[in-house]
Amino acid sequence: MALENLISVSFTEEELTQLDQHLAGIKTILTGKTINLTPDQRQQYGRIANQNKLIVDKAKNYMEQHPTWVPRFLDKEEFDKDYTARQQVENRVQLLENLSQQLIDTKTLLDHDNYTNSLSFYRMVRYLAGENEPGAKPVYEDMRVLFSRSTSSNSSDNGING
Repeated sequence: MALENLISVSFTEEELTQLDQHLAGIKTILTGKTINLTPDQRQQYGRIANQNKLIVDKAKNYMEQHPTWVPRFLDKEEFDKDYTARQQVENRVQLLENLSQQLIDTKTLLDHDNYTNSLSFYRMVRYLAGENEPGAKPVYEDMRVLFSRSTSSNSSDNGING
């Protein structure tokens, strides 16, 4: 019985070149405009939850309606600049996260197909080595070590059934 192939995808060299060029373009545009926080900084600053986004939106709205109420120590121009940039970034983050998840999901299915087929090949090589097929024994011995779960002298294939 043939194995189920979950996905079949290929890219032309031209498509890969274009994809790489577009990614390089994105990277170039973001250079100097984005930062990388340390894990501690990420924890320190966190992410604002939806409730807090509502607070920011409401405060911005009221600052626009009542500019004399804005504290003098608050740089309203910088607040507006940050607010606009945050919206611009958030829209792109959502798109990139969606594309990233699609690539991850595609890679997951490709990995599954490759691993399943590799196990089938291994089982066939194990069978052929048992039947003394010329050249099969060294291939089987080389692959068998990849299935070892411990360094014990266990000669079984540790759960890989024929």
